[in-house]
Amino acid sequence: MPDLPTLLAFSAAALALILIPGPSVLYIVARSLHQGRRAGLVSALGVQTGGLVHVLAATLGVSALVLSSALLFSVLKWVGAAYLIVLGIRTLRAPTPDALTVTVPDAPPLTRIYRQGAVVNALNPKTALFFLAFLPQFVHPGHGPVWAQTLTLGLVFLGLATLSDGAYALLAGSLGQRWQGSRTFARRQQQVSGGVYVALGVGTALIPHGS
Repeated sequence: MPDLPTLLAFSAAALALILIPGPSVLYIVARSLHQGRRAGLVSALGVQTGGLVHVLAATLGVSALVLSSALLFSVLKWVGAAYLIVLGIRTLRAPTPDALTVTVPDAPPLTRIYRQGAVVNALNPKTALFFLAFLPQFVHPGHGPVWAQTLTLGLVFLGLATLSDGAYALLAGSLGQRWQGSRTFARRQQQVSGGVYVALGVGTALIPHGS
């Protein structure tokens, strides 16, 4: 298992990276602005569940296999990109929110929002690349089984990310709620949310193999 100095160094480095808004944060903020704090928090939990998939994959060595295979990498990349773009198009084409409640009539249930967050991150090849490039720097064979260290560090990272993403969700959800009486703002936030999903999908599609 990682020793205390390694855990502290890893936590500090991970926190510095987590606090910089990335694709997952943009996804959570867009969801929170569009559907409120609860939806944002649920999407954050979904995103971290998808991150858990990558942690387990890195622990088992599956991520290394995916990143070493151009075909597997491309499949993961294009499926993830298509999923995000479809989410964006559906959001953009959804009915205009009501001016008083700023709720979309056919807003998806929380269980679906959770699944979408998990799928978005699980299909993100950049996340797999991140775990393989970042975690090994803090793994020392002399401290115990490599798989146990990788799993422990991955779980620490997900714990910190959950706290950070939750804070972003609460802040964005509060801002969205503050302006919920404006139909114009409601429509604009819907457009921004849909645009963010599409942009993330395009960005995922443009990730080169081995980047």
